[in-house]
Amino acid sequence: MNETAEPPENARHRARMAKRKAVQDVEVAAKTIEKGLLIVHTGRGKGKSTAAFGLALRMLGHQRRVGVVQFIKGAWQSGERAALARFDDLMEWHTLGEGFTWETQDRARDIAACAHAWAVSTRLLAREDIALVILDELNIALRYDYLALDQVLAAIAARPPMQHIVITGRNAKPELCAAADLVTEMTLTKHHFAAGVRAQQGIEF
Repeated sequence: MNETAEPPENARHRARMAKRKAVQDVEVAAKTIEKGLLIVHTGRGKGKSTAAFGLALRMLGHQRRVGVVQFIKGAWQSGERAALARFDDLMEWHTLGEGFTWETQDRARDIAACAHAWAVSTRLLAREDIALVILDELNIALRYDYLALDQVLAAIAARPPMQHIVITGRNAKPELCAAADLVTEMTLTKHHFAAGVRAQQGIEF
């Protein structure tokens, strides 16, 4: 019985993929550095904190310790905090904001809350047993000069060498982006708020 001949496009595809694999293998083999990363999620689009908590879940899946400090936020209970609380043996979560700045309307109070959140953050940044520190909405605190940027950069630079940091929030400072290993800007293309859709459980919080 004659076997059906392989279609030419399949053979061409296999040849192309073999060449691509060879190139990819060489590129991957050339990456030899292992270090703690400074990651910044910024931009006007939705998903900055969501992406950070995805990394937290990934790290927890590898049985690595995670610390979270939330600046500014604090007015509501989030679904991600409730879910990740189940990993309380590996997880530290500190929600230390008092709500968005347009809600508090009190600059001195906002500055005091951020100073407290930063004091907690520096303790996490000094611990070698914590693999990932998420500083949620720190960019907002820096934008309004509630914290000194040079102080933040110094603490980040002095952290344990294998500790990863994710900083979220709009309007990341250029100096922070320059110090980062990875910067992702979330772009706003379309948002349901513009159509009158309110914040919903499981989507916004």
